[in-house]
Formats: sequence, structure tokens, C-alpha cells
Amino acid sequence: MEDGSEGMMMMMMTVPRSNSFHALSISPRVGPTRFSSSHSRSKLKKPWYRRKRIKVIMAVIALLALFFLLNSIMLLRLQHHPSSSSSSSSSSSSLQGEGSKPGNGKKPHKGTYERLLAFAAHALAENRREPKDLWQEPLAPASAWRPCADQRNWEPNDGKNGYILVTANGGINQQRVAICNAVVVARLLNSTLVIPKFMYSSVWRDVSQFSNIYQEEHFINYLTPDIRIVRELPKELQSLDLEAIGSVVTDVDMEKEARPSYYLKHILPIILKNQVVHFYGFGNRLAFDPIPFELQRLRCRCNFHALQFVPRIQETGALLLKRLRENANLTGSLDRYLVGPFVDSIKEESGNHAKKASKYLSLHLRFEIDMAAHSLCEFGGGEEERKELEAYREIHFPALALLKKTTNLPSPSELRSEGLCPLTPEEAVLMLAALGFNRKTHIFVAGSNLYGGRSRLVALTSLYPKLVTKENLLSSAELEPFANYSSQLAALDFIGCTASDAFAMTDSGSQLSSLVSGYRIYYGEGRMPTIRPNKRRLASIFTKNNTIEWRVFEQRMRKAVRQTKHVQTRPKARSVYRYPRSKECMCRID
Repeated sequence: MEDGSEGMMMMMMTVPRSNSFHALSISPRVGPTRFSSSHSRSKLKKPWYRRKRIKVIMAVIALLALFFLLNSIMLLRLQHHPSSSSSSSSSSSSLQGEGSKPGNGKKPHKGTYERLLAFAAHALAENRREPKDLWQEPLAPASAWRPCADQRNWEPNDGKNGYILVTANGGINQQRVAICNAVVVARLLNSTLVIPKFMYSSVWRDVSQFSNIYQEEHFINYLTPDIRIVRELPKELQSLDLEAIGSVVTDVDMEKEARPSYYLKHILPIILKNQVVHFYGFGNRLAFDPIPFELQRLRCRCNFHALQFVPRIQETGALLLKRLRENANLTGSLDRYLVGPFVDSIKEESGNHAKKASKYLSLHLRFEIDMAAHSLCEFGGGEEERKELEAYREIHFPALALLKKTTNLPSPSELRSEGLCPLTPEEAVLMLAALGFNRKTHIFVAGSNLYGGRSRLVALTSLYPKLVTKENLLSSAELEPFANYSSQLAALDFIGCTASDAFAMTDSGSQLSSLVSGYRIYYGEGRMPTIRPNKRRLASIFTKNNTIEWRVFEQRMRKAVRQTKHVQTRPKARSVYRYPRSKECMCRID
């Protein structure tokens, strides 16, 4: 555009000068003088007027070109080089990542939403007042619920039928669900639970075990009135070949979300016969409904009360919260449930007495390569992206890769229209801007090891420069004890997200988002809002990205999110970990 304007101006400047030169050169060298006739003088004046008119036109064009050039520069600076404090500059630099993240150094993935991102940049630059309910839940109905899963109405279980071994699969959040499901199964079958083990995963690559993440002593003591828990099998059972005697039950052997009757019919006989059963790859293998009241309450008691992080995680988590609140010496309502005795360290004097605590929004971007590959969706990376995700599936999800080759599955566009694709970082930041979070909002991002690497972070850091991760706020020395332990690092993300003033999820199927939102409901006293986008509704909005105006985009986005913000009790068969507002987990105060 600028090159074309410059070329046109050069043509307009060159051609008239050439005509004037030839008009003068065909006359004799002595040419006309002041003694020439009036007719001759008038003939010579014509080029002068023409040159003057051309100069005026050129000046107008130059001014217009300068105006558009300055406007373009300002827009580009706003999108790509936002002014920020030194801390936010360092956060952006660190957020862009180092090392071998998938897709590092690729061309920025903003093309699909470039138009909307430009609109968002202009809207944020206006610094409008945030909507009143942005940082709030519907207080009256939400605050009517109080935690009560700690209440018991039964006698302790002696666990005399046998022993239950559990090897849980997945990451820390899937493992947490598996632990509490195993606790309920142990009570159901009157069996003794051995402290669960965690399966090593090629995706998570973490060798952490229960005692590296959770306090064993507290777990055993807190649940003693419910079930019997031991650290290991009796010696006489340790030498058994469990597979040979038929005591190994894999996740493939069991139906997903099996009812209690399944365990009584198929698992209890194994325990009674062999004195032990080993659930290998155990996860989401216990139904939420139908299930007896007290067993469901035990599930909640395990998740919200019995599982506490080890002191090392609590201490670092407290430090993370202190820095997220900019050392304001103030604590949040959930802090003591998350970091235990280290909550006092958050209130220690830091020499910054007058500083006001800043609210912060936490954002869980579930957009790692495993999620992108497993979703079977496409994210704007073309053929290179398709090959990369297919190769990842072949290694880590071979069953899914085979299914994709042998079955006529829904297309990526169909999956997206049904809300089955995770939000991309560009879509997430457009959602936040449309909801009204201003440019100065402090944002803590969990799951920052994004598929696509640094190019995927451009939209986030350009629109919201005060965006940080735990890697920005904690030093290398402070993070060193957790290096190569993804589950322990995820525990820090859990603390940062759960304690935030507002929490935004981008994938409702994420276990971290489910557990965080449930924890905020259970302990939040109706003051901890969570943004749960309906991805199907958002997909219909994003498909109009090339034509929709920003004002309409804002209105539709706010309406779509507002509809998910109402207070509701747990729907039938849905997770109590995510929806604890139920008579088993929480008590309603009328």
C-alpha cells in the first residue's frame, strides 16, 4: 500500500517536470525577455500555474500518506510492541519460552483472527470501565451453600475382606480423581486400601509418587474413621504373582464409570478369593450416579479435605500467591486450604506497607500438544501441523491414530462447530477482551507450555502485557526442586488458579479446570467467579470472524458466557469434583 502510494507520487512529480523542460528547450537559448509581447508572456506563464497546482496536489497527497502511515505504525505498535513495565517485559520474554517446545519459532498463528485482534487492540486502548459483574458471582444464591463433606454418619470400616492396590494413570488431576474413587471402592468392598501408586506416562514423564505430592500421614489419619489405609501389602501377599492368580484388573477390563453393583458382582469375589486385587491404570472407573449418599459424601471428603499438598509444594505455592498479589501482605479466602500453615508467610511484612493488593485473573490454557493431538482438531497450521499432530498420535495415542485411519470420524470443522475443540490462545484472549477485562489486568497463565511455542503467545502478550506464569514469578533456584516433575509443577498451577480472584477455563473437559472450579465453589463462599465458556456457542461466534463488528462480537460473547455463570446444583451423573453443590458435598442454608 505504501509502496504503491509512493510510486504514484513519483509519477505525478516526474511527468509534468519533463513536459516543462521540453517546452522551454525548443525555444532559442535567448528566449523571451521582459520586452516580449503580452501574447508570448501568457504562453510562458501557463507552465508556472501548472507547476503550482501540481505542488498543491502533491502536498495534499503527501499529508494523506503521512496520516495513514502514522496510523498504521500506531496500530502495529499497539499490537506487537505494547509499552509495559520492566516486569511485564521480562514476563513476555519468559513467556515466549526457551528450549524445544513443539512449534518454537514458527510463524505467528494470528492470521485467522487478525481482524478481530486488531479490533480488540483498539478497544483495550480506549481503557473503558470494566463491567460491574466481571469479578463477581451471583452472590445471594452462591453464598447459600456451605461445605459439609466433613460430616460423617457411619462407623469405621475394618477392611477385613482384603487389600486394594491402585496404580493410577494420567497426570496429577486424573490421579486425584482415581485416588478418591479408590477410597470409595475400598469402603464399598470393606477392604483395606494400600497407598495408591502413580503410573509413569510417556506424556507427563514424571516419576512422582503419592508422598512426593500429598501428605501421607494426613491422608491416612483423616480417612481413618472411614476406611483402613496402609502403606504397603503384608509381606505374605507381596510375593504373589497377581497376574497369574487373576488379581490384576486393568482399565480395559472395566467399563467406564461402573456402578457400585459392578464392583460387588465382579471385584469383591476376586478379593475374597485372593485377598488382593490390583486396579492397574485405574481412573474414571466409578459412576457418579446412582451411588449411596454416604459414599458420595466420602468422595467429596477425600477430594476437599484428605488430600493436602506436601509442605514443599505448600511453601512454594504461598510464595507464588504472595508475588501474584505483588507482595501486598494480604491473603485470599482459599489460601489456608491450599498452603496450610504457610499462609502466614503471605502476610509477612515486605516493606511495602501502602501498596494495594491487585486482583488477578487466572487462565488455564489447555493447549499443550497432547490436547491438540487428541482432539483431532485443526488450529490454522496447515499441512505441517497435520503431519506433526499425526506423528504425535502415532507415538502417544496409537489406538486413536488407528481409529482415525479405519473409521469415518467427524471432520475438524464439524468437531469445532460442536464445541469439541479446545480454545486456541487467540480465541481465549479475544474472549477476555470481549468480556471487558482491561489492558492492565494481571493474568496468571497455567499450562503455558503451549503447542506452537512462542508464536502462540503473541496475541496474549500484546493485548495483556501484565501476563505471567509461575516461571516468571519464581526464580530458577525456587523452581529447581520441581524440575522434571510435571505433576508437582501442576500442583503450583492448581494453587495459583484456585486462589485467584477470577478463573477462566478454556476447555470444560480439562481435569485441572474441573477440579479448580469445584474447589472454588466448595470453599469460595460464593465470591470466587469462574468463567466457563460454552465452546459450541463460541464456535458459532468465531466462525463470523471475517465479518462481525467488534460491538456485536462483545455483545454475543458476553451473553454466551453470562448464560454459564448461573448458580446450579450438580446435574445428574455429573462430577461432584466439578459440581460440589449437592446435598452430599455441601449444605444449603435457607
